[in-house]
Amino acid sequence: TVVGGDGDILAIGGNHFIHAARRNDDINVIIVNNFIYGMTGGQYSPTTPKGAKTTTSPYGHFENPFNVPLLAYAAGASYVARWSVLHQNELYQALLDMFKVKGFAVVEVLSPCIIYTDRNAMGDAVDLMKIIREKSVVDHTASLSDLDIDFSMKKIILGNFVKRERPVSYG
Repeated sequence: TVVGGDGDILAIGGNHFIHAARRNDDINVIIVNNFIYGMTGGQYSPTTPKGAKTTTSPYGHFENPFNVPLLAYAAGASYVARWSVLHQNELYQALLDMFKVKGFAVVEVLSPCIIYTDRNAMGDAVDLMKIIREKSVVDHTASLSDLDIDFSMKKIILGNFVKRERPVSYG
């Protein structure tokens, strides 16, 4: 099992992530997505929403963020889910399900950054948690291409999206 942040897994470890999924290595990956490099100074990460202000994009981030479930599926993951830290029961069940999967399995966990939310007029971490709770929609059948998280946060789709059997290369 690998646990890391959005920057660790999708930037620094991005090639490892993609190729381990492609091979369907028997690895469980938990991505704690706070949309920023929160422990190294607030730089933008691969999941930072377009328009978000960070220490390295003070006028707004101009790149499109990764859609983590779509990326994991397209690379070859056998199991893909997304939950927030506010959905403890669903997250717990998704983790249990993930550990039963033979092959590359990914659970994205949305977790607000408690340090850098103020740059984007979202209030403090408690305010951001309220936004996540209010905007979250559970839809296990959502199209993976509809799972982008944009800065307006009109809605954040959560669910268990992919469970498929593929040959495992290692493990």
